[in-house]
Amino acid sequence: MPTASQRSASVESFKVMDVLRRANELQSMGREVLHCEVGQPESGAPVPVANAAVCALTGPPREVLGYTDAFGLLPLREKIAEHYRSTYEEVPEESIKPERIVVTTGSSGGFLLAFTACFDAGDTVAIASSGYPCYRNILGALGCELANVPINKEFKLTAKELSGEILRREQAGEKPLKGLILSSPSNPTGAMLAPEELRDLCRLCDKEGIQFLSDEIYHGISYGKKEATALSFSKNAVVINSFSKYYSMSGWRLGWMVIPETLVEPVNCLQQNMFINAPTISQTAALKCWDDETIAELEAHVEKYRSSRGIILEELSSIPEIKSSNIAPADGGFYVYVDLGEHNVAPGFGSVAMCKALLEEESVAFTPGNDFEDPEGVLGDRRFRISYAGGVETAKRAMERFHRFWPTWVERVNKV
Repeated sequence: MPTASQRSASVESFKVMDVLRRANELQSMGREVLHCEVGQPESGAPVPVANAAVCALTGPPREVLGYTDAFGLLPLREKIAEHYRSTYEEVPEESIKPERIVVTTGSSGGFLLAFTACFDAGDTVAIASSGYPCYRNILGALGCELANVPINKEFKLTAKELSGEILRREQAGEKPLKGLILSSPSNPTGAMLAPEELRDLCRLCDKEGIQFLSDEIYHGISYGKKEATALSFSKNAVVINSFSKYYSMSGWRLGWMVIPETLVEPVNCLQQNMFINAPTISQTAALKCWDDETIAELEAHVEKYRSSRGIILEELSSIPEIKSSNIAPADGGFYVYVDLGEHNVAPGFGSVAMCKALLEEESVAFTPGNDFEDPEGVLGDRRFRISYAGGVETAKRAMERFHRFWPTWVERVNKV
């Protein structure tokens, strides 16, 4: 009888999708569920992008939409290069040559390509102790070992925290780090590295021979703080981005990477064999992503995210049991990450149980922290994430229901 590989058996589920599945089950039973679990923009693709896809499919003339170059349509890669020129400071022209830009099958395809190109089985890769779970799951499936680096009180992993891990490993006689994967703005915390913090992290990685992978998929969605790209500070960094978040094209499965010269041929070979190319219809439509009409529509989405963020933070600030220091800064992206603290949990009554009860009783879907936290620690059952990608009204009504639910939760904890 066929059996699953040990590799696949070792991969944890993406728990937010488990929450989504149960939320959809309740919805199919007639319940009105408020979705604050997934990071999926409510808006769908911008109108010019959707129209470009229809035109390519129907014509006249109809486009063939066959295979592209493994690295993607050249006009799209040229537009991505121009995006870096116009958006960021001091990005070297050498770093954004079209031959160093890879259009990928979503950022997920980018992660798989980057991890496979950069690391071998047994290599140790650093991740933030609070971070995107698929880093951990994909790297584990590829046989890499993980170093969970604790984030600081500002919910960040900076050069200071990475230096501490490097020193600890040296003193303990452990293998040195081969790589670091980090997102800024972060999923789940929303914390964003300042340009000088990103610069110092890039310099440390270059000095120590650590391959830095900078996940920048939430760029474009920030609330007053300056965004920076690792390309401004290192010629060795791998930058991963996506059309799913700011560009609202999550189901189109399209992303990109900017890679150092040394990885061009390895990534080319991997892309040819793993994916051939990213979806051609998505690439064709994405050529419209930087049109003025598209950007105006996307910036209007960011203003909605800003409003939803404000609603959630204001509602949380009115709950005295939740300390402000236990709420991550939400500098960018569309998440608020909350630590319940020691006094709002009890054995069997942590954030996993709270999120389950909130969904079953109030039809509000939040994601428990065990999807994002170091599995060796205890914070996964103390923390939870609220996504506000689903619209202002959804955020408002979800927080009203959460406020109604909260006293009943505190009562349950106190009874234990």
